[in-house]
Amino acid sequence: MKKIIFTFLSALGMSLATFAQNATIKIDVNRTVGEIDPKIYGVFMEPIHFNGRRMGLPDSVEFNTLYGNLYDPSSPLADENGFRKDYIDAMKELKVTNMRWPGGNFLMGYDWKDGIGAKDQRPIRINLAWGGVDNNHVGTDEWMKLNKSIGSENILGVNLGLGSILDAAYLVEYCNYKKGTYYSDLRAKNGHPEPYNVRIWDLGNEVDGKPWELGHKNAEDYIEVAREAAKAMSAVDKDIEFVGCGSSWYSSPDGWDNWNRKILTGIGDKIKYLSIHSYWENSPDYYTNMGAGAKIFDDRIKITAGEIEAVSNTQGYKKPIYLSVDEWGAFARNFMSVLPIAQCLNSFIRHADVVKMANFTMLTSLLSSDPKKGTFKSPVFYTFKLFSNNCRGASVDTYVACDTFNTEQYKGIPYLDVTTSYSKEINTAYINVVNRQQAKSITADVINNSGDFSGKAEVSVINSDDLKAPFSIDKQAQYKPVTKEAKVTGNKLSFAFPAHSFTQIKVGVKAQ
Repeated sequence: MKKIIFTFLSALGMSLATFAQNATIKIDVNRTVGEIDPKIYGVFMEPIHFNGRRMGLPDSVEFNTLYGNLYDPSSPLADENGFRKDYIDAMKELKVTNMRWPGGNFLMGYDWKDGIGAKDQRPIRINLAWGGVDNNHVGTDEWMKLNKSIGSENILGVNLGLGSILDAAYLVEYCNYKKGTYYSDLRAKNGHPEPYNVRIWDLGNEVDGKPWELGHKNAEDYIEVAREAAKAMSAVDKDIEFVGCGSSWYSSPDGWDNWNRKILTGIGDKIKYLSIHSYWENSPDYYTNMGAGAKIFDDRIKITAGEIEAVSNTQGYKKPIYLSVDEWGAFARNFMSVLPIAQCLNSFIRHADVVKMANFTMLTSLLSSDPKKGTFKSPVFYTFKLFSNNCRGASVDTYVACDTFNTEQYKGIPYLDVTTSYSKEINTAYINVVNRQQAKSITADVINNSGDFSGKAEVSVINSDDLKAPFSIDKQAQYKPVTKEAKVTGNKLSFAFPAHSFTQIKVGVKAQ
């Protein structure tokens, strides 16, 4: 049976392994890939309107991801600002670090001035991106209150689709200018005398998305608009940082990588982040879903990271540009979404040197919901929590030797997808293992190349006997991670990773 060695730096593909056997995982806390930025544990939100037809229900049924859901002043769970406390408490438990708003496709048809002032005087507008109507009761000030309740940072986007550069500059003025101007004084009049000091600003959303995006632009036009917007916005507040729009149209006839290269060349001196949006490519075939999906997601990061490095060198940029995956997710209401989400988070940790911000789509999707019984925590919630609560500090080099499988598009995919984070302050490593083997457990020796482990290893396992059973509030007690211990001997421990599971091992590392 042939094996491969899979590291953060390279992967060598070999033949298909029919049966899973023993594996080896080696970590080295002295070899740092990069510091894990807490901003990778962010969320994204926009008011998406669904009618019944889109959900397989009668047209008389309507649903909005924001109104009547996260924001519902009539709910007994609502706080003084109208936001539901079950969602707020969940985000606090997840230690969500930032929230990106107002979108999303919604952003490119949104006028922020509609969402300030007395709510009974705000105009009702058609949601140009998603249909339905928006009463604008959640605007800039309400979003700031929600972030304050959660303890998360505000990430704001400006409309560079159907909006104007001047309106973008006015929004910075409303949010960040201290006092004495029209919009800063209007903010004070609206009950917020102190500036919000929003630091990170998105220069539009999915601007390359010609088939769907309002105000789509080609790369050359976007570069000009984005440069001028950055100039005007910086004139209001010189300390703000910008996120440039990388590609989200992966089937673009002009090549999504060509778009990124052009944007980096055209506005790389203005931006701190280049964004990409990447959603899991689902397949009805289990191994294609788990294997090809992971390769596609990780390759998009690797390709963009390579472009950032190449253009930064050729253009002589003096400041680093980082990657923001500010929309990502995997969509299923069963366990088939859980391992993809764990693998996406593994990708962020694997590329911690360049991925410095990420936003899960969307805030409300981190809790599951029963229409009659309320919200509940599914395996999606607990998977995100194990990462967001524990995987801080440094991403460190991780070596995996294990059996592999093939898909039609990719060969030699390792069954085990593994990353490691290490906190020097508490001398603790968190080893994140996704076993993609559908039917068999894989026993692995975990070896610390940099010294001995210390104490006992605490193990948290998330899996399910039925991958396609819908999440149910009546089974919520079953969704909590199963905790175990693994015996440590010197620099080695062993564990049998269950089939189709996510496992996190917490283990002490003796101080060097």
